[in-house]
Amino acid sequence: MLQILLIEDDTIEVMKFVKVTENSGLKHQIIETRNGEDALKHLNNAKQLPDIIVLDLNMPKINGIEFLNTLKKSKHLKHIPAIVLTTSNDPKDIVECYKIGIAGYIIKPLKYEDYVVRVERILEYWSYNELIKL
Repeated sequence: MLQILLIEDDTIEVMKFVKVTENSGLKHQIIETRNGEDALKHLNNAKQLPDIIVLDLNMPKINGIEFLNTLKKSKHLKHIPAIVLTTSNDPKDIVECYKIGIAGYIIKPLKYEDYVVRVERILEYWSYNELIKL
């Protein structure tokens, strides 16, 4: 079971992610935040850190790239794998995110069936990884 911090401001996208996660048959715990600012507050006050972070890039207050820069500069948080799940296929965004140190970059597909496959693969892959528990 993974503890997942989902950073997404679009309610429909949150519902889709939660639905796919629930249908996976595994009992992953999802912590939802709507923007990078709220996510950082959560992380800094959490008794248990998430196993992975899944985030969108286009968010209010602190966008995804700003959040990732802050995350990866923190000695306390930088070990948490961050996976970008976004509509942005801009090569500049992709390169910038990998330079910061993300674990993966996935473009949200238009078809729901394709979305399901991609999210299931994220969950499956990270369920088999040995993750750091602090």
